[in-house]
Amino acid sequence: MPKIAIIGTTTWGTTLGLVLANKGLQVRLWARTEQEASHLTNSEPNPILPPGITFPPQLSFTSSLNDAMADVDAVILAVPSQTTRQNARLISKHLKKSMLIISAAKGLEIESGKRMSQVIAEEIDPEFHPKICVLSGPNLSREVALELPAASVVAASNDTITRKAQKLLTTPNFCVYSNSDVIGVELGGALKNIIALGAGMVDGLGYGDNAKAAFITRGLTEITALGVALGASPLTFSGLAGLGDAIATCASPLSRNHYVGVELTKGRSLEDITGSMGNVAEGVTTTIAAWNLAQRLGLEMPITEKIYDVLYRDANLSQSVVKMLGAQGRHELAGRKWRLFSLFRHRR
Repeated sequence: MPKIAIIGTTTWGTTLGLVLANKGLQVRLWARTEQEASHLTNSEPNPILPPGITFPPQLSFTSSLNDAMADVDAVILAVPSQTTRQNARLISKHLKKSMLIISAAKGLEIESGKRMSQVIAEEIDPEFHPKICVLSGPNLSREVALELPAASVVAASNDTITRKAQKLLTTPNFCVYSNSDVIGVELGGALKNIIALGAGMVDGLGYGDNAKAAFITRGLTEITALGVALGASPLTFSGLAGLGDAIATCASPLSRNHYVGVELTKGRSLEDITGSMGNVAEGVTTTIAAWNLAQRLGLEMPITEKIYDVLYRDANLSQSVVKMLGAQGRHELAGRKWRLFSLFRHRR
């Protein structure tokens, strides 16, 4: 059976390890310290997993990167987006031509605005670039760990590699679809976190389902415009990595980004909220990266701009949310430097 290395003992990394180990694959999760590896191995019940779930014998933890990467068929990077570069640099010395390299992070690098596959590519030998895949979709860790039915999408630049990753990751309860639009799959997974922050604000302010539905739809249109400007297919944003992920993260109380939005409406500071969380809410940093990209491209992104103002410019939250939903009296697909109208308009 295939052997898998997972870099990162995040909730999502550990959940993926559990899913693949339950499939019968041998999975090794790399922890940064021996103490962490020992704690995860010996804790009962495990603090990461939902109650009643234990690790199968095919899943092990190690603090040795050499051991984690030895003779594996694939390595999955399931670390926060802002640490992906340093982790890609660490694994670069252990890669072999037969390995798949799968990014499971949903964010953009703050300084560069680059997607995770781009970051990984910059830190590894070019001969391994065709093996880079990205995984994204409506995947709340707790539900996946409980083996509730879920679907995701994997994309790579090479169709053969995509199908190989799809076969590796698919289980009876975790259906993985394929896609060739790496840019769109990554951007959908990252940018929808910005929408989830705003959806949490809408819920926290009690503005109702009509407002929330309008906000999610307008937010999805906005991030599609950015995606198209960066080379993605607009259709990808109507799929699992776009609409699907947006529905899950904007509606579920299990969503970290939605949680941050709700807590902000209670008057808590962003630093207090994120400092008290055990996991990373990727939308907090992705908002910065997306705002910078919009400025660079001269692209109109009113929702992203207003959320940026709330997070980093102390803007009045309730007034900002109303402005996000405010009518502008234009075509739905019209915006400064948006290319959506020409892509979707009716052709006679």
